[in-house]
Amino acid sequence: MSASARPKTGSAAPEQGAPTFTITELAQEFDITPRAIRFYEDVGLLEPARAGRQRVYTHRDRTRLKLTLRGKRLGLSLQEVKQLVDMYESGSDERPQLEAFLGVLAEHRRQLEQQLDDIQVTLAEISQHEARCRALIGAGAARAARAPATKKSPAGGRGRARGA
Repeated sequence: MSASARPKTGSAAPEQGAPTFTITELAQEFDITPRAIRFYEDVGLLEPARAGRQRVYTHRDRTRLKLTLRGKRLGLSLQEVKQLVDMYESGSDERPQLEAFLGVLAEHRRQLEQQLDDIQVTLAEISQHEARCRALIGAGAARAARAPATKKSPAGGRGRARGA
């Protein structure tokens, strides 16, 4: 959802006395940029309230940001994170949420295991190339050590002096 299409008030106003956070505070706490937080707003993961032009983040927004960053570390797409966070907040039975999360995790495990297999094949190929290079270097050094030393003539080995 674009910034212009999003409601100006965002999520419900913070409860009286409930802690609120600024974009700068959240950015510092989670070691991300304010621009990243605004991006998460644009994709619908965060919906801060507004106090004039300033964003006011609630404990709910902070939790959603924390879950978003955790999902990213697990390799989930933002769409997958949003789906899971929205299910988490729906208040309905937890079983479908947990089953959906297990399905997402299983797919990511499968992808990572495939990547690991690919990496192991690539590392084996690199080892073969390294061994071949070392063998060629060793063979070249052995040939150089066995070769008789030849003395070149002062004229560059042409047999005649220049200009003669």
